Amino acid sequence: MDAFFYIIPVQIMAVVLLAAYVVVRRWHRAGSAWRSGLTAEAECLRVYAMAHGGGDSMVHTRLRHVYEFRTREGRVVRFEEEGGPGTILEGDIVTVHYADGPDVVATARPGPGGHGCAACAVLALVGVVVLVCVFFMVAFAAMS
Repeated sequence: MDAFFYIIPVQIMAVVLLAAYVVVRRWHRAGSAWRSGLTAEAECLRVYAMAHGGGDSMVHTRLRHVYEFRTREGRVVRFEEEGGPGTILEGDIVTVHYADGPDVVATARPGPGGHGCAACAVLALVGVVVLVCVFFMVAFAAMS
């Protein structure tokens, strides 16, 4: 039964550390596209909304855009991005920033202004959750 008080905090830490990894990876990929200095004109091929939640919880909707552009080498790249502005509609032409390579990373979002702060806030929250879990496990071990 005592193992239960160690397994649950370890699982919570694993989930929040995985979330932190995903946030940092996404932030790094978008940053590499902005830092590369390569831009192209892309056409918005499709806009659709994804709904999350329902039932007893609140429904949240996020827009997703599908863009297509041509790199300097002439490769056609199609990518999908979540959370874009609602003012971009199908057929609109937007400027995308991309990092060239075997796996092209592209984004149509504006510069990295507030994204670094958001990633730092997520990492700080993850750090607090991990510290609380560790403190709980140490306190439980001391009481046992």
